[in-house]
Amino acid sequence: MNREGRVTRPETGGTEGEFKTFTGNRALMLEEALLFEVGGTDRTGVDIAPAPKVASRLGGLERAAPIGLYGLSEPEAVRHYTRLSRQNYGIDLGFFPLGSCTMKHNPRLNEKMARLPGFADIHPLQPVETVQGAFALIYELGEWLKTLTGMPAVAMSPKAGAHGELCGLLAIRSALEARGDARQVVLVPESAHGTNPATAAFCGYAVENIPADAEGRVDLEALKARLGPDVAAVMITNPNTCGLFERDMAAISDAVHDAGGLVYCDGANFNAIVGRVRPGDLGIDAMHINLHKTFSTPHGGGGPGSGPVVFSAALAPFAPLPFVEKDGANYHLVEEETAGEHHAGTFGRMVAFHGQMGMFSRALAYILSHGADGLRQVSEDAVLNANYILRSLEDVLDAPFAGTGPCMHEALFSDDGFAEGFTTLDVAKGLIDEGFHPMTMYFPLVVHGAMLVEPTETESRRAIDQFVGALRSVAERARAGDPVLKAAPVFAPRRRLDETGAARKPVLVWREPEVVAEAAE
Repeated sequence: MNREGRVTRPETGGTEGEFKTFTGNRALMLEEALLFEVGGTDRTGVDIAPAPKVASRLGGLERAAPIGLYGLSEPEAVRHYTRLSRQNYGIDLGFFPLGSCTMKHNPRLNEKMARLPGFADIHPLQPVETVQGAFALIYELGEWLKTLTGMPAVAMSPKAGAHGELCGLLAIRSALEARGDARQVVLVPESAHGTNPATAAFCGYAVENIPADAEGRVDLEALKARLGPDVAAVMITNPNTCGLFERDMAAISDAVHDAGGLVYCDGANFNAIVGRVRPGDLGIDAMHINLHKTFSTPHGGGGPGSGPVVFSAALAPFAPLPFVEKDGANYHLVEEETAGEHHAGTFGRMVAFHGQMGMFSRALAYILSHGADGLRQVSEDAVLNANYILRSLEDVLDAPFAGTGPCMHEALFSDDGFAEGFTTLDVAKGLIDEGFHPMTMYFPLVVHGAMLVEPTETESRRAIDQFVGALRSVAERARAGDPVLKAAPVFAPRRRLDETGAARKPVLVWREPEVVAEAAE
């Protein structure tokens, strides 16, 4: 479907008639204007009496020109956002195959629990005695996280995965400083998440990469060769970004500890091993857990998120404030004024208050509704679904690590075998025409033209079979060099964007049409 409203047949490249609608709409595919084009500065959706004339108290800082806000009526505003929502893709519409993101269904029971007034309407500055139920929930969730990971301590306040990484590294730095050890290097494997080196650099460490071996896992011998008195920590993602479990994790931890360093694990992929593996048993000292991935709370769209961090006994004394303690039947908040000698080593505070209450209530509802056996089944089903996708497509898509054993939560493919000039981007755009959000592209960097697919445990075999069929069809077109694929998507509200131009010359602020050249689609 092109800009003028004509339908383009992907198999021929021709058009079906020359009919063009007056509105630019194509039935329920609506051509939506910008809010600025719907409203106007000369009207508003409400009637307000003119403000009385009073002497200005702004001392010469009065506005020199009208503010220029565009007014809309309530129907105009509601229809605008409703129409836009119909052009958006979400987990409630279909399968979201983004690898390493765990975009899974959010059970409505969890949403209902999060909206209970006792959790949703409280304020962080309320007296402690009036929020005992909320503190009990935070405490119980923390106990579950410690049990599932085999770790003795947890910080609930970090608000996202990268925030949790920062929390863990700050605790590691504090522990090293407490023993007078000024180590300056953090080692990060190639198969780790991209936020890991960024976090280490933000904390002031020099970052060095550790290569992957031929099987997509950490090269243990290369790691051992680099360890020394200057290495503060290793940041490792397990399962890693190639969708593989680090089989040498215990040996890695032993080697790092023998060299005097500490081990940080990126727990973003905990969804693949919850109930099956306790990271604490593998020698890990700190690990964040994305509640907004593993335990079903909302993910994407800018948040909110939650990234609690579990700690080993070596790092527990340095964990951040505040945290909830249980004293008999009551709960209290340990803060700077009440930490005392029993938590004097804390590195400080990560956030102003206690974390994300809505995320806590959703995650605990998810955990309690599944129970220990249900959480184990979650990870087993997620791994089963990923391996089903891997084996269903390895004959038409190159799967670089398919021969190294089963994958974990996600299947990794490459663009090897495509016709000349065809790339992963073409496959992704073709999937849009098939009605699917594209998988993660060009990540991890260790695989050229990477395509990372994570089905999660919530997708049925029927849904996965439909996705496999669509991806197979598009991949076969890329292998055959179908020129029409280069024009995909043709059925979306907009054709393929000039992504390089959009990245280098973004138009971020709306201006009157006569003063700004029309932006490329």
